[in-house]
Formats: sequence, C-alpha cells, structure tokens
Amino acid sequence: MALALSITRTSSSSSSSCLLSRNPTPNFKTTHLNFVTPRRIHTIIPLLRSFKHLQSSSKDLKASPLSISAIASSSTSSQTTELVPHKLQRLINEFKSFTNPIDRLKWVLHHASLIPPMPDSSRTELNRVMGCTARVWLDAELGQDGKMKFWADSDSDLSKGMCSCLIQVLDEATPEEVMELKIEDLVELNVGLLGSERSRVNTWHNVLVSMQKKTRWFVAEREGKGPNFEPFPSLVLTAHGIEAKGSFAEAQAKYLFPEESRVQELVNVLKEKKIGVVAHFYMDPEVQGVLTAAQKHWPHISISDSLVMADSAVTMAKDGCEFITVLGVDFMSENVRAILDQAGFGEVGVYRMSDETIGCSLADAASAPAYLNYLEAASRSSPSLHVVYINTSLETKAFAHELVPTITCTSSNVVQTILQAFAQMPELTVWYGPDSYMGANIVKLFQQMTLMTDEEIANIHPKHSLDSIKSLLPRLHYFQEGTCIVHHLFGHEVVERIKYMYCDAFLTAHLEVPGEMFSLAMEAKKRDMGVVGSTQNILDFIKLKVQEAVDRNVDDHLQFILGTESGMVTSIVAVIRSLLESSSANSKLKVEVVFPVSSDSMTKTSSESSNSIRVGDVALPIVPGVAGGEGCSIHGGCASCPYMKMNSLNSLLKVCHNLPDVENVIGRFIAERFKKQTPQGKLIADVGCEPILHMRHFQANKELPEKLVHQVLSCESKR
Repeated sequence: MALALSITRTSSSSSSSCLLSRNPTPNFKTTHLNFVTPRRIHTIIPLLRSFKHLQSSSKDLKASPLSISAIASSSTSSQTTELVPHKLQRLINEFKSFTNPIDRLKWVLHHASLIPPMPDSSRTELNRVMGCTARVWLDAELGQDGKMKFWADSDSDLSKGMCSCLIQVLDEATPEEVMELKIEDLVELNVGLLGSERSRVNTWHNVLVSMQKKTRWFVAEREGKGPNFEPFPSLVLTAHGIEAKGSFAEAQAKYLFPEESRVQELVNVLKEKKIGVVAHFYMDPEVQGVLTAAQKHWPHISISDSLVMADSAVTMAKDGCEFITVLGVDFMSENVRAILDQAGFGEVGVYRMSDETIGCSLADAASAPAYLNYLEAASRSSPSLHVVYINTSLETKAFAHELVPTITCTSSNVVQTILQAFAQMPELTVWYGPDSYMGANIVKLFQQMTLMTDEEIANIHPKHSLDSIKSLLPRLHYFQEGTCIVHHLFGHEVVERIKYMYCDAFLTAHLEVPGEMFSLAMEAKKRDMGVVGSTQNILDFIKLKVQEAVDRNVDDHLQFILGTESGMVTSIVAVIRSLLESSSANSKLKVEVVFPVSSDSMTKTSSESSNSIRVGDVALPIVPGVAGGEGCSIHGGCASCPYMKMNSLNSLLKVCHNLPDVENVIGRFIAERFKKQTPQGKLIADVGCEPILHMRHFQANKELPEKLVHQVLSCESKR
C-alpha cells in the first residue's frame, strides 16, 4: 500500500480557516435554494423523497427560528482563534435550530457551496475516503505554524456539505485538537436521512477518521520518526487479475489457481465413489484452491463454518453420497458423525484427514479440569443455563448437559441466544464457555447496550429494555481460561498497527479476538466500516460492501482487514472475483484483502530447496512460514491454525482412493461413534447431540425449546 501523502496546496487557498467569508452570503428565499443547480436538483430530489414530512416545506421554513441566510451571515464573524469545541457547538446550534428535515438538508447543501475548491492534483486514489456512499477526497498539510489545513471534495453535494462543516471545525486546528475530536461528538449533526440513504451519515465519521490518519502521519514525519510500521501483506483484486504484496500474500495467492490435473483427479474419484466433502473455512490454501475449483464439477463439496458442515453432510447423504470426508479438527468430525446418525444416515461413512489427533486449543480448554470445576459451580446456582460454544467436543457437550442444562451457540447467534434465554426465564443465570475472549466481548456488548435507549435495545431484541439489560449483567458469567491460539494473535501490536495505518479501512473481526481488536472493530461497525461475528458474517459483510461498490459503478479502492484465520481468504477471493467479473463496467474497482501478519516474521524458502517435506507417507507443501518456528510470531502473528493445516490435499486424496476401505488401510481415519457412556449411563453421542438440537430449534423458531426450559426449571425445583 502506498503510504505517501499528497501535500499539494494552491496559493488561492492559503487562509482556509475563514471559509465562509470567502463566499457571499447566498440570497435565497424560504421556498427554494438559489445555489441549487440543475445537476444538484437531480441529486437532491431522491433524497427529499425519503423524508417523512414534505407536505409543507415553505410553511415550516418560514416558521424556523433562524433563517439559513442569517446563519451564514453570523458564521462569517467567527474568529480563526476560536477553539474546536466552540466551532463544533456553533455548527450544532445552527443545525438544531431547524426542526424540519428539509431545512436541515438545505443547511448542509448550503455549506457545500462554501467549501473552497480542491486542486485537481489532490483528487487521487490515495486521498479517497473509504466507506462513503459517494466519492469523497480529502487532502491535508501540516503548516509551519503547527496547524493542520484540509481540503475536501465530493461528487455528492450532501457529502461535500458535511466535509465543509468538518473543515470549518478542524482547519487551522492543532494536531492535538484534531485527534481529540471523536465520532460521538458529531452525532447531533446527522442529517436524519431514511432508507437507503441512511448510510450517508457515516460521511461525518469516515472523513474525520481520514483527517486524523493524515494528521497522525504528518506529526510523525515532522518529528522525524516517519512510519515505524511496514504494511501488512495483502492481495489486490481487480476484474483483470490478482496482485500479491508480500511473501505471505504470495504464498496464499499461489494456490488460488490450482493445477487442473489435481482438480480433475479429485473430481474423478469423488464422482466414482460418491464421496461428499465438508471443509472448514480455515483450510490450507492449497486444499481450498482445489476444492473451490472442484465445486464447479461436483456439487457435493461445501466450504463453511463448523455449524454448516454437519448440515451440508446431511444434505449430501440425502443426495446419495455414501461417504463424507471432513476437513477440520476432530470435534467437527464428531459432530458430523453424530448429526448423520441423528438424521438416520448411520450407514454413511465419515472420515477424518489424519491418523493422528487433530486437536483444537479451545476444545481442549473445555476438556480440562478447570472447565469441569466451572460447570460444578454453575450446577449449584439456580436456575442456570450453560451456553457452550459449538467448537467443543461431543464429550464436553454431553458431560456438561448432565451437570447443567446446555445449549450450543455459534459466534453469530450467541448474543441472541443469551438475550432470548433471559427473556424466557428472567431470573436465569447464564454460564458461557469456553472461549474467554468471546465471553469478555459478549459482556462488553451488553455493557454498551446500557448506554442505549429502550427503543434501540428493542431493535436488538424486542423483549428487552434498559432495565432488563442492567438486571441480567450480574447474572452473566464466562469461563476465563480458554482461548483459540489463532485469534489470540490479534493483540496489542496488531491493533496499534491497524490504528496507525489502516484506521480508515473496512475492519473485520471474529467474535473470538481479544478485547482491543474487538473494541476497534466495534468502533468501525458504528460507522458501517466493520463487522464483528462469525466467519460467515465476515464473508457476508465483504460481499455486501463489494456489491455496493459494483452497483455504484465508479472507480474505487476497498480495503478489508481480515481479522480471523488467514484460511478464509480463498472463499473471500472467490466471492470478490465473482462480483468483479460479473460487472465489466466496473473495471476500475480494486478490492484489497489485508492480512494482519508481519512480513518480517515470515521466512522464505530458497529456490534450491524442495517444495515439499514428507511426514510419514504424506508430502506436505512448504510455504513461507514463521521465522520463530511452528506457531505464530509476536510480531503480529501468522493468523494460521496449525491443527487445521493437518488437513492436506494428499490426505484427502489418500482417503478417497482407499474407499471403500476393504483392507483397513485407513482405519485410523474413521470418525468413530462414541460408544462411551456418561456418568448417568447414557450414550455420549445421544446426550451430546441434545444441546445442538436445542440450538437448531432456537434458530428455526427464535425461542428456546420447551424441553430445555423445563430442564432448567426442573433442576431448580430439585435444589
């Protein structure tokens, strides 16, 4: 990513603080705006139609406490020495003096006419503001007097008016004043647009973030520090191809276009032996590249999150697949086996990709004695519900369910699950586990809800209010000793680099990431520049933003920070390429996927070295890895799960070629049924599936099943 900042400035704009004084006060009547040109009218009419109250704009404007012309006149007397908070408050007072939405719109459009012209040389890709519905450019410089100076422009008069207001507030401000302004300070300036135009209020936020980013860079340059961070590696996609930046990105891109012979070999054996493939998003890029290409020739291949994997397996069994191969960690294979049995497909064989244990740090944490102690404490509280993350073993789910009534959850439905549980059982105590980061983030989400109005809370869940959220917080507990080794990587150093270099980019984050990354993503989410959720939520968000850019049919450069396991990139690239290739008119659109990984921490294989290494009878491809050895680096992490990478393409082909396994060559690859029993003498497979089925009921009906509610309340009555 280019990091230089344009500092072009024309002599005609040397005193940009007195913006209003350079333009004569417009003489418009109360029924129309003289400065609205035919082009502007064409832009404004759709906006006006979105307001609720348009019946009597002339009458309302006459009744306004202060006319716009009077405001413009009073604004010209502002002093350049006026402090930023005073400038902002003056604008807010002006804006709030109009109660009719049309008048407020006219006020913003009036300010669009007051913005000084921006040099053509500043309308560059580097100066584009990301996330705005319209195209917006922002340029800046740090003057010799230590004050910031800004220019802006937009192809939308509404966005230009917003930029004009921000420049009036921050032009000639010190860097410290620029950095102190928060997006919350601009809430009262939201124009109040409805429907599809609602996203335009994010212009305030996105332009401010860009102002602060440029300010941060200029200060560092003035102090002789310069940028002390290298850019993260990334993939840049256009309708014409893919460009890889950095060794890690090159390693990812290598397998996006697999050899046709490898694809055909897999397709042939899958068709011949009626084999379905369910794979997690976090697979090795070589495996995902081949699977993605093979999907075009064999429909029974699914790449998804852990919940959908089991559902896809059932669908494949219904369509006649005799075997299901599972590319994931062992608890995923267990879930597939158990759900197939529950659906009546016990004869369908399920196979893992290794003859060794494919573990998971999170699932292991839930199997540790500390988690059992956590559940023992939960069992002594009444009434209690255990909400367990789907990414745990069937054995954990079974043992937990016998101690405390249990329902599974995913990162995309955990918040609604907990809210619904409290809605159905107001005196409930909820125990979440085992992911500590997700637990802390859930609590933080509910704490943020205590700052909302009843109406805002009802939009999240109709049966909750401010009082109910405050009431449930003391009765929401989470396990504090469980982490995913991948999401643990998104810590302080990664966050600092994102703040410094990518604060204006789209930010995606899995709900399992540490608190700093979570807070950063939540902040971006407030201005529609981020998403926090599951892997599928992340994929859907990226797809939505790219589709919006394609629909606008303008040149743009979208930048997405991938705040989850790097294996997601194959599915993301496939979605982006499909959207770009479907719109030949949008050939200038660029979409950049950024990996939060340190280039310095990546090793490179020499050209003389072999491109594979043998582990037993399996050849594993060598790609640039972490300099510190197996695992991930403190320099930003590799965001790559070593357990998931045990699912190699060679393993998949080996399993497929040996099916049906008459000679028991791959006997240790079978996902066995649980024949063990729980402490109460029931089959682990049967008891472990029940929390999953409770979640399926909740997803289908938006409420907890009566059976689970009865289990919770009957446990209470026994105490």
